[in-house]
Amino acid sequence: MYASLHQKMEQLPPDYKEEMLTSIREEFTKSGKTIVVLDDDPTGTQTSYDVTVLTAWRVELITEELRKKPAVLFILTNSRSLPEEEAVALTLEIGQNLKQASQESGQEIVVISRSDSTLRGHFPAEVEAIAEALAMKDAVIVLMPAFIEGGRITIDDIHYLVENQELVPVSNTPFAKDVVFGYSHSNLKAWVEEKTRGRVRAAEVNALSIEDIRAGGPEVVMEKLKACKAGSICIVNAVTYRDLEVVAMGLIGAEKAAKKFLYRSSATLVPIRAGMKSSRIYIHRKEDVRSPNGCLVVVGSHVPKTTGQLSWLLENGKYQSLEVNVGEILDLPELETQARAISQQTDLWLSAGHNVVIHTSRRLEVGLDSASSLQINALVSGFLVSILKGLTARPKFIVAKGGITSSDLATKGLSAEKALVLGPVIPGVPVWQMDTNSRFPQMLYVVFPGNVGDTTSLEDVCRKFDL
Repeated sequence: MYASLHQKMEQLPPDYKEEMLTSIREEFTKSGKTIVVLDDDPTGTQTSYDVTVLTAWRVELITEELRKKPAVLFILTNSRSLPEEEAVALTLEIGQNLKQASQESGQEIVVISRSDSTLRGHFPAEVEAIAEALAMKDAVIVLMPAFIEGGRITIDDIHYLVENQELVPVSNTPFAKDVVFGYSHSNLKAWVEEKTRGRVRAAEVNALSIEDIRAGGPEVVMEKLKACKAGSICIVNAVTYRDLEVVAMGLIGAEKAAKKFLYRSSATLVPIRAGMKSSRIYIHRKEDVRSPNGCLVVVGSHVPKTTGQLSWLLENGKYQSLEVNVGEILDLPELETQARAISQQTDLWLSAGHNVVIHTSRRLEVGLDSASSLQINALVSGFLVSILKGLTARPKFIVAKGGITSSDLATKGLSAEKALVLGPVIPGVPVWQMDTNSRFPQMLYVVFPGNVGDTTSLEDVCRKFDL
């Protein structure tokens, strides 16, 4: 039996009294900076809107975007799909390119390393690689995984997932059992010690408490942040948007006092740091659809939440479905032949106006270690990419379920280097419009995280677009 969310909320001080977004926006605009989000999978765009996401990181491409002086720019690294050594090498490369692009464009930047709100990802290696590439080793690492839209909150240094109005410590969830990124602590200070293998002790980790934020406001937050030692880690407790607004204002004040910060956060912080409302909902218009064909849903995520959503979709919607048996394709010598057959069948259905679901088998196939498990993920994702590349019929829209799946289908399957984030269609589920140079120009592409929504959410999203 877990603690009641309602009872815990009643024990906390009330939200800080003043609305902060207007002040944040004014201060951020005066700074003239761009927030650059290095996103370890494409679901980090889930709270943003009217911003560009790059899926490539050539210096000239980043420079071109920075010269436009955007408030926010995403760069999709998809590093969560890589072994740590490769993720670090990739992050160093992107960081160095970003530094050069910032210099060539003359645009100052604030860097956010966006990662999973259930604590899966290459921490601290990825953040340390950013610090090295940007010559920011003295920056304070601010860790704030609270994802308000998805019911991930932090109280008394413990990170929770809200399920059925109960506070479930994240170490008690399936996400903590991840074969690559598993962990045993919900207390973020202890989690930092665990992830740094004892190099940073829990007692050395700073924290901003709910009381600091709500009773003290931006001034207390700013002073506590300024007091953090160079290169140290500070965790942030947060339950509401207002909590994060107060922290953002305190961070701006500390930065003006020449304190350096690198952010490791969930998606909720991103628009707030620029003074924008988080998660403005995208309203789909019929004229945005450019094809009479059926829609395509591709499901790669294997977490229990996704499995429940897939079952509901297939039971309650009108879909032709194809299962990719992961166990079988691991042993197939000729994957291209099998992928081509699925593409041809999908083409026939789409052209006839049928909606199609392609999904992986629900049994999780794992390797002997984290590296081999990632190789299996890459093989399966590559197979799904081959299916998409083989299509000739343009779907009405595409829904990609899962972080690695949605990243690889966008970048490799649709050959997109750039997309416009239109906003979330439901909380936590962003819609992209592909660039004109992508395989299906201006295609509406729904990035559906594996760990977001309830049982009916996948079917709800598809119904919103299938007008």
